[in-house]
Amino acid sequence: MTSSDAELRLLAEAREWAALDPDPATQASLLGLVGLVEEGDPAARQELEDSFRGTLQFGTAGLRAALGPGPNRMNRVVVRRAAAGLAAFLVDAVAEAASGTRPRAVVGYDARHNSDVFAAETAAIFTAAGIETFLLPAALPTPLLAYAVRALECDGGVMVTASHNPPQDNGYKVYLGRHAVSADGDGAQIVAPYDARIAARISAVGPVGSIELADGGWTVLDGSLAADYQRAIAALAMPDRFPARDLRIVLTPLHGVGGGTALEVLNAAGFTDVTMVAEQAEPDPEFPTVSFPNPEEPGALDLALEAAERLDADLVIANDPDADRAAVAAKDPDTGAWRMLRGDEVGALLGAHIAARLADAGTEADHQGVFANSIVSSRLLARVAAAAGFAHEVTLTGFKWISRVPGLTYGYEEALGYCVAPDLVKDKDGISAAVLIAELAAAAKAAGKTVFDTLDELYLQHGLHASDQLSIRVADLGLLDAMMNRLRVSPPESFGQSAVEVFTDLAEGSGQLPPTEGLLYITRDLTRVIIRPSGTEPKLKCYLEVIHHVGSAAELPEARQAARASLDEVLHDVSEALGL
Repeated sequence: MTSSDAELRLLAEAREWAALDPDPATQASLLGLVGLVEEGDPAARQELEDSFRGTLQFGTAGLRAALGPGPNRMNRVVVRRAAAGLAAFLVDAVAEAASGTRPRAVVGYDARHNSDVFAAETAAIFTAAGIETFLLPAALPTPLLAYAVRALECDGGVMVTASHNPPQDNGYKVYLGRHAVSADGDGAQIVAPYDARIAARISAVGPVGSIELADGGWTVLDGSLAADYQRAIAALAMPDRFPARDLRIVLTPLHGVGGGTALEVLNAAGFTDVTMVAEQAEPDPEFPTVSFPNPEEPGALDLALEAAERLDADLVIANDPDADRAAVAAKDPDTGAWRMLRGDEVGALLGAHIAARLADAGTEADHQGVFANSIVSSRLLARVAAAAGFAHEVTLTGFKWISRVPGLTYGYEEALGYCVAPDLVKDKDGISAAVLIAELAAAAKAAGKTVFDTLDELYLQHGLHASDQLSIRVADLGLLDAMMNRLRVSPPESFGQSAVEVFTDLAEGSGQLPPTEGLLYITRDLTRVIIRPSGTEPKLKCYLEVIHHVGSAAELPEARQAARASLDEVLHDVSEALGL
């Protein structure tokens, strides 16, 4: 086929899509793009080719992509097909598990462009398929949708959100509950094989014009469910055991949907000295004050840190735009400067705090729970759990795995995700995490300490665990395979002058973990390196951790310097191994 033939076919496909598109905006955008291609615009040709380069794939992250026309973008056609396929899956799953029972589902959405439209059309399609459907009343946090799946005894849940992605993106996150999955997954995000089964039902959906949408019949929930969630999360606080509330907090939702909920919950838990970053308090799909609405990104917390300095605050808490993650910053007593804590640091602090809360309860049953973290997170939580008498498990990356750990009491992953109340929300929840973060910080302050002092106490007991990351973004996904193959063909023999003693190809799986693409190395001095492709972005991610044992508090400054030097050396060796 000649290039002109390929272009004619592409233009015909685009016109056919536009003719069936129910959205006038994306229809006009697509026809405008067609016109530019016909005029010879190379940028328009590239955009059109990418928009029609295959179909956006439904996987364990659901759907997530840039908004726009075409099968490789997030739009009303793609969402209608996804909703129809998911509805067919739910109807069949419930019929098989509980014949005669009407399926139930709940739909939520954030404040991104088109989120409300995608949610409303999902509710209409679910209702037309015979599913009893509930729609959240406003743009609300993802953890509230996860809570609703279980609170309303639903078989499925959809959250329209792209979490902390750039403003031009949107997504479709799916939860399964009640009759659709086994008990350990009730209310959790989907995993294999459910993703493949749902994807197959989506593929079997006919033309978008054949998808039925009900004119009404679903229930728009009132504010009582959100109020129930807020009360339950605020009640996690233990004022009898941890009475301190003298804590000045600066809070930012980063233009997302969690600000009002987080403020209400913190206040209800007794933390009333909370100042919201005014410029970022209201939901705004353009995220105007940040270059990237991810609290992990440099600069995202600048306004919050400025406010904290101005107000002489004790703590900064930032939620990402859908409020399922939480970032924490405090003033480092060693430097006098504000800094954001790493996810592994907060993960260990929360683990130790939850262990202390449960120890105070004093019953043997309270020690039957399990602490868990993803494989790329620090090994410190395992030591904290063991010292407190709790079991510990390592999972694959993602809360779809962490939340499924039987008997889970607490779980976290280094990317600022924390599950502190799995009985309420079987997913990461930045709002419930904020309550316990405030509680532990206030307790430290009342004892004349900071959260950094509390961390140092953990390091003295369990060793200084220091971590870092290297992310390599690629334009061609084939480069990721090439880099992984390079490591398999020429495996590194050492990192940081310490010989590799354990090498695990995670793609082969093990008794503890199902197969996943990734490589794990542990050296003689317990340095750990994990290299894996990102599951959501065109990146290769490298996770590094070194452990230095410390005899006394006086040795900590030197140990920190040594750990940093070790990490820098390992970073250099990883870069060399990847051919960078």
